[in-house]
Amino acid sequence: MTLFGFSATGGSGGGMITMILLYGLIIAVFYFILIRPQSKQKKKEEEMRNSIDVGDTIVTIGGIVGKVVSVKDEDLVIETGADRNKLKLKKWAIGSNETKRNAPKTEEKKDGEKKGFFSFLKK
Repeated sequence: MTLFGFSATGGSGGGMITMILLYGLIIAVFYFILIRPQSKQKKKEEEMRNSIDVGDTIVTIGGIVGKVVSVKDEDLVIETGADRNKLKLKKWAIGSNETKRNAPKTEEKKDGEKKGFFSFLKK
């Protein structure tokens, strides 16, 4: 007996169906565990890099911290250090946007909005 009640030696093709379903299950698991989260992360990074404005503080993938002076299509210029050295970088070299990361979240719920189940404990 196999997974679906077909005999593996019966010649009815049940072994082949089981094998195909098993391979399909393995591919689905790899997609949801590996491929999908990686593409979401890549999309989020691309969105972060495209939303950089003049005046933002960024950190490059090499660890250089600077303030954005100008932004063009795929290039940007940053100022670093006290003597204001200027560096021209490509957008793909940006590791994080510290201005957006450290910005305080001012979204507070109003009295009429829904609150969580245990919100009465936070008073």
